[in-house]
Amino acid sequence: MKSAEYRGDRTVGVGSSEAIKPAAGEARLEVAFCGICGTDIHIFHGAMDQRVSMPQIIGHEVSATVAELGDGVSSVAVGDRVAVRPLHFGQPADFDNGFKHVGKNLKFIGIDMPGGMQSSWTVPAYTLHPLPESLSLEHGAMIEPAAVACHDVRLGEVKSGETCVVIGGGPIGLLIALVAIQKGARVILSEVNQSRLDLAETLGITAVNPTQKNLAEAVGKLTDGKMADCVFEVSGSAAGVEAMTELPNVRGRIVMVAIHPQPKPVNLFKFFWSEIKMIGARLYEEQDFDEAIQLAADGKLHLDQLITQINPIDKVQETFEAIDANPDGIKFLINCN
Repeated sequence: MKSAEYRGDRTVGVGSSEAIKPAAGEARLEVAFCGICGTDIHIFHGAMDQRVSMPQIIGHEVSATVAELGDGVSSVAVGDRVAVRPLHFGQPADFDNGFKHVGKNLKFIGIDMPGGMQSSWTVPAYTLHPLPESLSLEHGAMIEPAAVACHDVRLGEVKSGETCVVIGGGPIGLLIALVAIQKGARVILSEVNQSRLDLAETLGITAVNPTQKNLAEAVGKLTDGKMADCVFEVSGSAAGVEAMTELPNVRGRIVMVAIHPQPKPVNLFKFFWSEIKMIGARLYEEQDFDEAIQLAADGKLHLDQLITQINPIDKVQETFEAIDANPDGIKFLINCN
């Protein structure tokens, strides 16, 4: 059995995957597909070497089949097809305020602990979400990023009839746009890559290239001056941060989705002047996975069009290199069995 191991220096090698007998409360999985996330690319680039122990099996966007159960597990059965919510909560702390998905002692499986880009993977059973038979395992590997989008839209309190602007048209930005549309919102996507702009248009999303048009002016024209009720900053760029405060209407919301590891200037006057609210959105909770599975099963997320390529685990290094060389791509999956 095989695994994909990050070994440093932009190297993801093929190693072995051991079948670890599940302890009480755990399940052993036969992994089907694992998506490559932006976080995995950061790991590949060496940006998280201080956090990742090498060699480390990476990956967290997983679909799998349950192969073996530890004692006391009744939430899933052997043979169930599942998606994995890759969070290890650790010891609760008063600081958490009851929100264990972003708790003080949270460990992210696939970064802080061995991940799912391997043939056999043993995880806590509470991380597993059964998939309906109508949903392919390829699409099952898209549930984790879709759950991110469901969480972001839920925290943004998006309602039917509202206008949302999504800054950044990568996998998460596109999924946020599609989830918001399912809430009845009108969505405008800001993206600089022409292939992603074209894809957004085929998915029924109005798209604007901010290098060719002034984004605030374009949103104003498209909304007859009303502007946006909710803005999602997904680009992680200084330009995105600068643009986000120009777009909300009075008491509009800004949802910070992208990770900004370094401080960036923010126009705080806009928050005061229009009583804008900013919301941080990180990871997901159980209900977000449940919603993502339902939307995917109903065909609402156009997952076939978001999957760029599926490669065998033997070609994991070439796949990471292809992602670096192909800014047009959306989601690459690794076939782990």
